[in-house]
Amino acid sequence: MEIDQDLSQKLEEEYDPEMQMRPMAPPATWVVGALLAALSCFHYYTAGFGLLRESTHRGIHLAFVLGLIFLVFGFRKKSKKNGFPAIGRIPIYDWLLAIIAAVTCLYIPYVFDDLAFRVGDPLPVDVIFGSIMIILTLEATRRSMGIALPVIALCFILYALFGRYAPGVLVHPGASWKGLVNHLYLTSQGIYGIAVGVVATYVFHFVLFGVLANRVGAGQLFIDLASCVAGRYAGGPAKVSVFSSALFGMISGSSIANTVTTGALTIPAMKRVGYEPHFAAAVEATSSTGGQITPPIMGAAAFIMIEFLEVPYQTILLAATVPALMHYLGIFTMVHLEAKRLGLRGLRPDEMPRFTKVLREGWPTLIPLVLLVAIITSGRTPYNAAFWGITACIVVGFLNPKNRLTFSDLYDCFRLGAKYALAVGASAAAVGIIVGVVSLTGMGFKVSFMVTSAAQQLAEMIVPLVPFGLTDLSAVTLFLTLIFTAIACILLGAGIPTTATYIVLVSIAAPALGLLGVAPIVAHFFVFYYGVLADITPPVALAAYAGAGIAGANPFKAGNTAFRLAAAKALVPFVFIYSPAMLIVTDGFTWQAFVSTVTGCAIGIIFIGAALTGYFLTHMLMVERLVTFAASLLLVAPGIRSGLVGLVLMSPVLVSQFVRWKTKKKQQGIESK
Repeated sequence: MEIDQDLSQKLEEEYDPEMQMRPMAPPATWVVGALLAALSCFHYYTAGFGLLRESTHRGIHLAFVLGLIFLVFGFRKKSKKNGFPAIGRIPIYDWLLAIIAAVTCLYIPYVFDDLAFRVGDPLPVDVIFGSIMIILTLEATRRSMGIALPVIALCFILYALFGRYAPGVLVHPGASWKGLVNHLYLTSQGIYGIAVGVVATYVFHFVLFGVLANRVGAGQLFIDLASCVAGRYAGGPAKVSVFSSALFGMISGSSIANTVTTGALTIPAMKRVGYEPHFAAAVEATSSTGGQITPPIMGAAAFIMIEFLEVPYQTILLAATVPALMHYLGIFTMVHLEAKRLGLRGLRPDEMPRFTKVLREGWPTLIPLVLLVAIITSGRTPYNAAFWGITACIVVGFLNPKNRLTFSDLYDCFRLGAKYALAVGASAAAVGIIVGVVSLTGMGFKVSFMVTSAAQQLAEMIVPLVPFGLTDLSAVTLFLTLIFTAIACILLGAGIPTTATYIVLVSIAAPALGLLGVAPIVAHFFVFYYGVLADITPPVALAAYAGAGIAGANPFKAGNTAFRLAAAKALVPFVFIYSPAMLIVTDGFTWQAFVSTVTGCAIGIIFIGAALTGYFLTHMLMVERLVTFAASLLLVAPGIRSGLVGLVLMSPVLVSQFVRWKTKKKQQGIESK
C-alpha cells in the first residue's frame, strides 16, 4: 500500500474545512506561494537562530497569517463570480484587507516602546487600529474555519461591554469599547497573548516538521511497519489502521490529516476483507484522533499546556503516554473482537510488505523523528528540537534515494506547512479575544463558582438516596462537576479545533476542578481529552465524516460508531482524576498506585470492548453484555476493592464463555471429521 501524496491532499481539501481554499491564477499563485514559503522560512530561521522580541515575533507571525487568510480563503467557501475587479482571481478588496490586516498586526511591534506610557489610556489611533484588528481577526477566523468560534468570541465581546445586564453572579460593571480594545489589542492578555505566542513559537514548527517527515517517507514507513506487525491477523487491515494511525499521529498532530492520509489506504482494505463501510470509517477516525493525544507532537494544545502549567515539554509527554496507550488498547480490542465476531480474514502474504525490506529501505526516515525526541528529552526547547528535526528531514530527503526530495518539493512542503498553520493561527487570535474577556471580567471564577454550586446542590439531593452511606457530599460533587465539564468540552468542541476548545475551557471550566482540589496538570488533561473527543462526537464529528466520505458510508452512523470505539478515551480522564498516578508526573506518585490503576483500567477496557461488541470468546447473550459492562466499570474505577468486586461479578460470564467456546470447538472438530 503506497501513500498517494496528491490524493491525500485532495481528500484533505475536500473534507477539512481548514483546507478548503479558493482557486487562484497567476500572478496571485506566485505571490501567495512566495508569502507562504516566506512564512515557513521565517519560523524555520528563528527556531534555529533565535526568536525575536516577543511583540515583534508575534506581530510578524500574525501579519503573515491574517494577511494570507484574506488571500487564500474567499468570502464564501464556494465563491461565485461577483463582478469585483480581481488580480489572479482574488478580488481587489481582499488584497486591500490583507494589507490592512498586516499593517494593524505590525503596528504593535512598531509602537511597542511607547506602549508602556499609554496602556490604559490609548490614543485615538490605537483604538482605531485595535478596532480594525478585532474585526479582521473575527472575519479571518470565519473564513478559515467556520462561523462557530467567531460567534462565540462575539458573544464574549458583548458580555464584556454589557456585563451590567448579566444575570446573577455573572454581572460585572461592564467595559467601555476603548477599555476593551486597550485590553485586547495593546496588552499581552488578548490577541497577542499565550495562544498566538504558542502557535508562533512552537506549533508552526511542528506542523512544518510533520509535512516534511511525511514527504520524505515517514508516513509510508509507519503504514508498512504496521502492516508487517498486524496485517496477518484476523481483520488485519483494521489493526493496520490502528497501529499506523498511532504512529503517523505522532508526527501529524491533526486528526483530519491523519484520517485522510492513512485512511485512503486502510479504509478500502478494511472494506475488502468484510468490515462494514461505516465501521471502517469509524476505526480510522477514532485511531486518527488518537494522534492529538500521542507523544511526541500531540497537536497544538500540548504546547499551550506547557505555557499554562509552566512545566517542561517532556513532562507533558510522559504524562500523556499511558492514557494514549489506553485509548489505542480500547480501539484495538473492539477491532479484534469485531473481526472474530464476523469471522474476517487477515492480509495474505502477497498483500503485505516484507519486514526486512521495509526497514532496509525506510530506516533513514526515522532519523528526524529520533533526533527530535532525543533533543526534546534532553531539555532543549521544543522549537529548537523542531528546527533540527526539520533540518534532518531536509538532509535525509536530499540524500535518501527513496522519496528523493527536490528543491521544488521543498518549496511545496514549505507552502503546505504554512497553509496548515493558517487556520490554527487565526483561531489562536480569536481565542485570545475570548481569554482576554475572561481575564478582564473575572468570568472564569464566576463560571467555576456556578458549576460547583450547581453540582453541590444536586449532590445534596442525591447523597441521602444512596444506601449505607457508600458515598459522601464531596465525592458526588466532584463527580457531577466532572460530568458537567465533560459535556461542556464535547459541546464546545463541536466544529471548533481542539486548540481553541482547550484554551477556552481551561480558562472557564478547569478552575472549577481546581476549586475541588484537582491538581492543575490533571485538570488540564481532563479538559484536553474531552476537547479531542469532540472530533468524533456527533453531530459535528469532523474526523468521522472525513472517514465516511472515503468509505462511502453514512456520516452520522460512522460518527456514532467512532464514539463507541472511543469509549476508552471517554473513561480514561475519569480514571486519572481519581488516580493521578496514571499520569506518572503528579505529586505523591507511587508505583503501587500506578500498577494497580493501569492494570485495572486495561482489563476493564478489554471487557468494555467485549460488552459493546457483543463478543468475547464467543457471541455474548444480552445478560452477559450487561454484566460485563457493569464489571468493566468497576475494574476501570481506581482501587483494588472495586477491581476485585468487578472480577467476582465477571467470573460467571467468563466461565459461561469458556464452556460455550469449548463446546463450539468440539462441534467444529466433529464436523471437520
